[in-house]
Amino acid sequence: MLFEAELRNKKYQIIVDKTASTWEVSLKQNGKDLEEKISILHKDFEEADGVISFLFENISYLVDTVATGTDYDVYTRGSYRRVKIFNDEMLLHESLKSGRSMGGDSGLTSGMPGKIIKILVKEGDKVEEGTPMLIMEAMKMENEMKASSEATIKKVLVCVGDNVETGTHLIQYDV
Repeated sequence: MLFEAELRNKKYQIIVDKTASTWEVSLKQNGKDLEEKISILHKDFEEADGVISFLFENISYLVDTVATGTDYDVYTRGSYRRVKIFNDEMLLHESLKSGRSMGGDSGLTSGMPGKIIKILVKEGDKVEEGTPMLIMEAMKMENEMKASSEATIKKVLVCVGDNVETGTHLIQYDV
């Protein structure tokens, strides 16, 4: 699962993968890993009524959250923060609504799992902001992924028919 969070005017990407026994969590800012991947055992994690309890490195954490739309008031260990959080479905809908891609400054990334239906660009193409680059089927809908700015296509990293996971790099480009 991909989440984007905004805290104190900084944007972060949070990637959570569920394995058979753990939650694997990685945190990025501007596409760069901030820490090593964090593993939390399923047996050390509980959630009830907006309160999350988990053990990490033998320290117990109790996190209380109150959600209002995409704003979350988070209380933990005597600290309070208001965090804006978008999950992969919200990110996709925001992307489609604004006509912008799920990409950063150097590429297009999948905002959620899906299947590549059509690729509309090739290496060397110059695209304008809003130019459709590929069509991906996700959530039983065909979604047109567009260039977030004027760019030159450097490399297409996927093929028609590929199944991709959240966070998969689809197209590299130079802005």
